[in-house]
Amino acid sequence: MAYLSFASLQAAAEQDFSGDLAAAALECEATDTGEEITAVRERLRAALATMREAIARGAEPGLRSRSGMTGGDGALLLARADTLGAGHGMFTRAIGSAVATAEVNAAMGRIVAAPTAGASGVLPGVLIPFADAHGISDEQLVDALAVAGAIGAVYAAASTLSGAAGGCQAEIGTGASMAAGALCYLSGGNSEQVGHAAAIAMQGQLGLVCDPVGGLVEIPCVMRNLTGTAVALAATEAALAGVKFPLSLDDVVMAAHRVGDSMPPSLRETARGGLAVTPGAQELLQKDQPIT
Repeated sequence: MAYLSFASLQAAAEQDFSGDLAAAALECEATDTGEEITAVRERLRAALATMREAIARGAEPGLRSRSGMTGGDGALLLARADTLGAGHGMFTRAIGSAVATAEVNAAMGRIVAAPTAGASGVLPGVLIPFADAHGISDEQLVDALAVAGAIGAVYAAASTLSGAAGGCQAEIGTGASMAAGALCYLSGGNSEQVGHAAAIAMQGQLGLVCDPVGGLVEIPCVMRNLTGTAVALAATEAALAGVKFPLSLDDVVMAAHRVGDSMPPSLRETARGGLAVTPGAQELLQKDQPIT
């Protein structure tokens, strides 16, 4: 069955796969589904293609959500990335890709829910621009997606992926943790560094509330994909530099579960707290009349 802790995933990788987290994750998925590993990899390749398609669609300047509240910001960021040098341009392309994907979701387009639709921009935003800039193959990206999936499965088993149950930390926080671990793996980090990257990404987002304006997955959800991507990139750099978070990833997952349980209902996707009840949000709703 799926690994219920990062420690068990790490132990299996060390014992049976020479420390390769992707190999352990792929073997586990094949066992759980009864598929051959080649079939699992094909599903991940299809997910990767959908991620790329979403970024491309989100790069179109005319994209708008049905409510009219969001759209076009991903295109602005990606256009800016084209004018910048390799270093700064890479960061801007990452956050632009994240926003573009989130805007496609808000416009009822096709995305990969990784881990959820509302947090769908973080993983592609982190991985795809990096791969494009460094000549990373799709097969390497498939391995990174397998690692991300295994980390997400740990959150699903020991905490929650639902904003309604655990706040936005369960969605954007988990997405950033998955992305940081995956990028660290893709960058040559060992299993210990992958765990630190994932832990650093989530620990900085514990308590992140879910407060969608009008109950729609638009404001602040789209821009939280941007900030989640930035957090994931920072966490990856820290782990690769040798920074070690004092607590394990499993400790952080446990904390996320407890923090989510402690949040009042007004801060868990009910649109009755946080940004959703500000004067500006109420004016925006009266002006745009979102379609629900």
